[in-house]
Amino acid sequence: MADKPSDNSSQNEIQDEQTCGILQKIRKFNPKDVFTWQLAKTLAMGQGLAAFICGTAVSSQYLASNFHVDTPMLQSMLNYMLLCVTYTSTLLCRTGDGNILQILKKRWWKYFLLGLVDVEANYSVVKAYQYTTLTSVQLLDCFIIPVLMLLSWWILKTRYKVAHYVAVGICLLGVGAMVGADLLAGRDQGSTSNILLGDALVLLSAALYAVSNVAQEYTVKNLSRVEFLGMLGLFGTIISTIQMVILERKEVSTIKWSWEIGLLFGAFALCMYALYSFMPIVVKLTSATSVNLSLLTADLFSLFCGIFLFHYSFSGLYLVSLVVILIGFITFNAVPTVTEPAEPTTSSSSSICEDGCHDNPVTQDDASRKEVSVGIPTDMELRDEEVRIRKQKRRSLGEENAGGYSTKM
Repeated sequence: MADKPSDNSSQNEIQDEQTCGILQKIRKFNPKDVFTWQLAKTLAMGQGLAAFICGTAVSSQYLASNFHVDTPMLQSMLNYMLLCVTYTSTLLCRTGDGNILQILKKRWWKYFLLGLVDVEANYSVVKAYQYTTLTSVQLLDCFIIPVLMLLSWWILKTRYKVAHYVAVGICLLGVGAMVGADLLAGRDQGSTSNILLGDALVLLSAALYAVSNVAQEYTVKNLSRVEFLGMLGLFGTIISTIQMVILERKEVSTIKWSWEIGLLFGAFALCMYALYSFMPIVVKLTSATSVNLSLLTADLFSLFCGIFLFHYSFSGLYLVSLVVILIGFITFNAVPTVTEPAEPTTSSSSSICEDGCHDNPVTQDDASRKEVSVGIPTDMELRDEEVRIRKQKRRSLGEENAGGYSTKM
């Protein structure tokens, strides 16, 4: 019976120590530790990617509304051709394991599947607008975030903390504010001919984008950015060309070409090419999940442009949505994620750097970080050790007192 009060007292002490630890962390909180130059650079680069998406949306809107051109596969094919001309040709000039022939021998089928996934993701989301509304697309397109987190947890061994889930929830609240602003402004555009099919296409597109982004993160962090873009450009060009000939040959033949249409096609292709070229750089610095959270502001940028170009109605909820999404993005990046170490392999695999040289994928900085993370105990471990020492002291004192009483008797 005497053990229960001691157990309760020890539990109370643990709770008091945890509370004190939280208060100490709050007191020691320094905004400079969160709002770092790295975070500012990540935020700026993410918003730059969102601006490129805005450019593709505006050019596509002009092609559809002013010139009645609806050829999403042709537009995507131009982007893949630019990637093929620049990055695939770079792989042709390399020697050794970085040469395109060696890459195709080892993993051509993986890049073929990746190219197929990426092409169909682009096509599915554009096709969905023919069957469902803009509101449904904006809401269901956020499905990419949980799928990305699940795939990152499973494939990349990324472990998220509570703050990351809270940050994702904040970003999704911002998307909800954006959708509410669209409804108030009367921008629930799109078709309602087959809403279920359209919603299914949006979900399919989100899942395919998640697979493509996780594969991109793995490739650029373990192999090479040039290899990823070169292989994606090669197989994306082949697949999109075949699909364009099958599905859009009539639409392409009816286009009344002019310098305005050519300029819009060129603007779309360049914006998409810039997005594909710079996105792996940002993904390598952060993660695919972080980049996609930043890209949630792309629709807002398109809406702001549409206010001046297409005379959309303005709502104050758009600004609220932008601020909320940015707060969620900053919260997500302020807390670092934890990656479980991969199982050691006997093969001496090496990654290919941008210049074609072979580098060990584990750098000295990464090794030092791992040593520090292993050598320094966490706050929880320190608290447990302190509680254990205190219990041992109580037991020793109790034994001494008991011994003293027995001698006096």
